[in-house]
Amino acid sequence: MSKSYIGGCACGAIRYEISGEPIFSNDCQCRDCQSESGTGHGSHLSFRREGVKLEGKATLWDMVADSGNVKTRAFCPTCGSPVYMTFAAMPDVFTVRAASLDDPRRYKPDAVTYGSRGYAWDHLDPALPKFDKMPPA
Repeated sequence: MSKSYIGGCACGAIRYEISGEPIFSNDCQCRDCQSESGTGHGSHLSFRREGVKLEGKATLWDMVADSGNVKTRAFCPTCGSPVYMTFAAMPDVFTVRAASLDDPRRYKPDAVTYGSRGYAWDHLDPALPKFDKMPPA
């Protein structure tokens, strides 16, 4: 059995513990992730929702993805840290921001998504598979 992934927001008001390994980890260069992160990409780990324990109350923000599906971003109302995302089209998936992990060194991206929207100054691992949008399911 693997060690749980534990993390939360900067002030500690939101905490999570996730058992199991990520089903997908990515550096996403879509414009939404760029805007939310304040940089060239967002780094995410997606898990099966059944292994998630969540404490604290996040402020939720719905947005429509390029696919037309709603994704809900959750951030701390006290410190403003973005912590996790959920997706209406994939209710069994829970996605956390890599920087919200207590040990961010555990993050190992599988791919770069929305590489077509990346910037030359945002240097990501060139060995990673790079997709113009999301990879096929």
